[in-house]
Amino acid sequence: MAETATEVQPTPLEELKARRRVAIVPALNEEACIGRVVEEIRAFDSGFEIVVVDDGSADRTADVARAHGARVIRLPFNLGIGGAVQTGFRYAWENGFDLAVRVDGDGQHDPAELNAIIQPVLAGEADIAVGSRFAGGAGYRPSRSRRIGIRILAWTVSRLVRQRVTDTTSGFQALNRRGIQLFAADYPHDYPEVEATVMVHRHRLRLREVPVRMRERAGGRSSITALRSVYYMAKVLLALLVGIFRRNVVPLEDR
Repeated sequence: MAETATEVQPTPLEELKARRRVAIVPALNEEACIGRVVEEIRAFDSGFEIVVVDDGSADRTADVARAHGARVIRLPFNLGIGGAVQTGFRYAWENGFDLAVRVDGDGQHDPAELNAIIQPVLAGEADIAVGSRFAGGAGYRPSRSRRIGIRILAWTVSRLVRQRVTDTTSGFQALNRRGIQLFAADYPHDYPEVEATVMVHRHRLRLREVPVRMRERAGGRSSITALRSVYYMAKVLLALLVGIFRRNVVPLEDR
């Protein structure tokens, strides 16, 4: 009797190399950090095209990113993080990328952790995988006021999307073509990650959180200060309420 040939499954590395992949790096006044971020992404996987979206920086962010070999999309004025991120996803969609990762330009996201968020997408277990600072139960320790706000948002979003979500403000993400398509067509602009989580659920995409380690900012400053925490909470909760009544976006057509 003839032996049945065993089908050889591709390894995770082979699966990754088979995908056209792009790293989207939104940045605002991050000249102190952006060079290292680009180099660390390249060290993780030189096959990524690295696209830095310069959101109207007043410093040399664009020049430094370009000097380190990144493709730079320079916005003519500041659109805010949501507009910058959507610009990156629009680039990924229009240029036919199969896999996109988002890594912020401030140095907090460690590209060495990219494998953790990429694997659920490559395995077909998620359309969007998000790196969570809190899913592992230890590590990142925000201030008490932020910790309270994070818990309130996580509780609210978890009930809206009917699954446990621990880190509603994480921008450390990996997406397949379906995820790229959604965020290229529409991406919330004010406080985007929280609203985007609900949007993913409404469009019936599969979301998965994975535990990752994140670092302190390497330079620059956060856009959310302690004095703005209460304002941030009120506005995000209002945005979530309004978002419940939003119509779903019309998907972009594949080319």
